[in-house]
Amino acid sequence: MTAQSETHFEHGAGDGGDTRGGPGGGAAPPRFADSEDELLLAALLDGMDAALCAFDADGVVTHWNREAERILGWTRQEAVGRRGLAGWAVRAADAEDVQGRLMAAMAAPGRRVHEFALVRKDGGRVLVRVQCSGVRGAGGRPTGVYCAFGEVRTQIDLERSIALSEALFEGASWGVVLVDADLRPAVANLHAARALRVGRTAMLGRPLGELVGEGVEELESALQHVLAEGPPPAPAELWVTLRPPADGREDGREDGPAGDARRCWRSGFLRLVSPMAEETPVPLGVAWFFTDVTDARRAEQEAARFRFRGNQIHRAARAAAECEDPMEAAAVHLDFALAGFADHALLDLAAAGSPVRLVRTAEAPAPGTTTTGVPIPYARDHPALQAYERCGPVRTSVGGAAVQGWARARRWPEGTVHGLCVVLRSRGRTLGVLTFLRGASRRAFDRSDAVYAEGVADRVAAAIDLARALSRD
Repeated sequence: MTAQSETHFEHGAGDGGDTRGGPGGGAAPPRFADSEDELLLAALLDGMDAALCAFDADGVVTHWNREAERILGWTRQEAVGRRGLAGWAVRAADAEDVQGRLMAAMAAPGRRVHEFALVRKDGGRVLVRVQCSGVRGAGGRPTGVYCAFGEVRTQIDLERSIALSEALFEGASWGVVLVDADLRPAVANLHAARALRVGRTAMLGRPLGELVGEGVEELESALQHVLAEGPPPAPAELWVTLRPPADGREDGREDGPAGDARRCWRSGFLRLVSPMAEETPVPLGVAWFFTDVTDARRAEQEAARFRFRGNQIHRAARAAAECEDPMEAAAVHLDFALAGFADHALLDLAAAGSPVRLVRTAEAPAPGTTTTGVPIPYARDHPALQAYERCGPVRTSVGGAAVQGWARARRWPEGTVHGLCVVLRSRGRTLGVLTFLRGASRRAFDRSDAVYAEGVADRVAAAIDLARALSRD
């Protein structure tokens, strides 16, 4: 029942007056010495969310509020003054049992809770849950009983809502975070704490920027939109990078998912407003529900990438087959491989002699100038020379303050921050090195990129070997 149902009365039944029954009978509510007190009590009773009635020590109804009238249909004038509920609010067959349970609360400590059916004025029946408590006078003498009641259906709805809230914050397989109007977590369940890799209580009250790095702007924008406009029509997928703790560890940290800190969360949002609010209620915050779909999205991206690259290889092979010059066919393979994969491609062939010297033979996109045939003065630890010596792919990246001058020192175009060098092999010989370069707007090369680059290098090496064989003929 609501908090109002715990209100106790020091004035009420037992102050004398007629106890005759019947609608609108001669009995009346006890009179207060101060009429202002009586008006205040009447206002309190009528403003309660729970239905309330009171009985004096003889079982005569002394109080009946507006909510009781709404539920049962009997007005205050019709209810007050009746002795008991028999014959009007309770069936005669149930009257003795119901009245006995109600009046038993007068001598019992605390509150008693009962469920029984009451009769509406229109003849219908309604199942109610009643909380009864005795009323005592100044000397501790029992003077009556007050009863707060409500429909069981309404009570069950409330209990169901509370049970749902507890289940969401204890056993839900989705992360649930209640965010206040300042966009700070106010409540979080265990799943959300594990997803954010922080203690369940440690995250409360902290700005989201302390928990999430990349992607926090999109998340906060979504929360602000929900506060202002309401929830979006469909769930949103947000890519975020979790921020590591400043001290390298987290006190009270829950065990979280291992792997990359960049995650994809499928998120839904609900605006929370008070059920007690009147017109234009002020939002209390946002309920944020999310689940981690990173693995599924990465698998989809990898499948799409594999299909695209397969199509590019097929198209490159068809285009290269139409080239009379094998070196032109090699350049075609570079152009097709570059799309969606890298910003630049460099083809360096090995010149005769020792130590190894690499000569720039082709570039993609085409630089607009012809190659000079002069060996590129690579440093001894250059990734291209390392790949040539190891006969395997070499990946390299740079970040932070070291970006300035990093590409220039390696004879690569300005803005390059990621490089991948693979060797050109044909008929058991190493012909040179193929280099793919990416700028800061792209991610670093990974192992799957190296596998794809080696496949392109095999086709380019076959075209170069054919060109050399034709030149000797």
